[in-house]
Amino acid sequence: MTENKNYQQPEVQEPENDEITIDWMDILRRIIAIRKTLYKAAGVGVVLGIIIALSIPKQYTVTVTLSPEMGGDKASGGLASLASSFLGGGASSNSPDALNATLAPDIVASTPFVLELFNTRVQTLDGELDTTLVAYLDEQKTPWFSYIIKAPGMAIGAIKSIFTEKVDTVSALNPFQLTEKEATKVEGLRKAIIANVDKKTAMTTITVTLQDPKVTAIVADSIVAKLQQYIIDYRIKKAKEDCSYLEQLYKERQQEYYNAQSKYAHYFDSNRNIALQSVRAEQERLQNDMNLAYQVYSQVAQQLQVARAKIQEEKPVFAIIEPAIVPLLPSSTSRKAIIIGFIFLSIAIVGGWQLLGKEYWDKLKNQSFL
Repeated sequence: MTENKNYQQPEVQEPENDEITIDWMDILRRIIAIRKTLYKAAGVGVVLGIIIALSIPKQYTVTVTLSPEMGGDKASGGLASLASSFLGGGASSNSPDALNATLAPDIVASTPFVLELFNTRVQTLDGELDTTLVAYLDEQKTPWFSYIIKAPGMAIGAIKSIFTEKVDTVSALNPFQLTEKEATKVEGLRKAIIANVDKKTAMTTITVTLQDPKVTAIVADSIVAKLQQYIIDYRIKKAKEDCSYLEQLYKERQQEYYNAQSKYAHYFDSNRNIALQSVRAEQERLQNDMNLAYQVYSQVAQQLQVARAKIQEEKPVFAIIEPAIVPLLPSSTSRKAIIIGFIFLSIAIVGGWQLLGKEYWDKLKNQSFL
């Protein structure tokens, strides 16, 4: 067997290295080369940041924390246990209440609740404005660029107003049919008020964000008061209805007893010296009617006293852990942070374009011409 001398050993291909190497020194040299452009970009960022920062009004946030006062066993009917079942235990117990702590955010965000806040008296920190909340909302500042966004809608509204008849806008607030302006205020106030509930601890946190610190604190305090009253009214509604019914029944049974008593006394006085059996029978019948009317009247009176006590017993107990306090510092993003953010954004955009974007754009143009 002869050996094939023309045989050549196949070349062994070395595996390719897929790792991408980054030449940091080259990137640094390119950055130094465009440093003047980056300086200009930073200057533009400073100008834009100052304009935006001065355009955005300051906002202040007030947070109020509520908690039920945990009492004894709910079966004992104590005041604190009822509040606990409403604001905490109601979500996990067998309480028949349809309203519990988990619905607090929905209550605060509901249209009727927000409309009740419109007439709240507020006063700015400088004392220059003392008016209702609905009027204060018109005084809040808006960024200039928001008018650019709203310009198309405002133009359409102006055109429509030319071809439509003017309607008297001075009218009572109708919750069933709100105007466009009223609906906008409701939506804005709904976004400014946030309520959260911790299902484990039953802590209810209400956060209000507006542009004046004192107004924010006043609104937060009003929300807490109205929310408490809303819950109390719900809890004692049934007890009030029972008490009202028993008061009416009490007056009716009282009058029946007085009438039976009067009939018996009048008959007794008129037939005192008459010794007839029929007279005695009628007298005994009237006396039994009077005694029966008194028993019913006495039972209703006792039930009425129990119902009146139940109204107070049904009222839930609230503990305000963190009350509304006028904030000293704004909660919105600081102007320095906005300016610094725009500087970095401008440098990143210009630097990215000079280092990467411009090169790829040139390649794309050359390929399109080819």
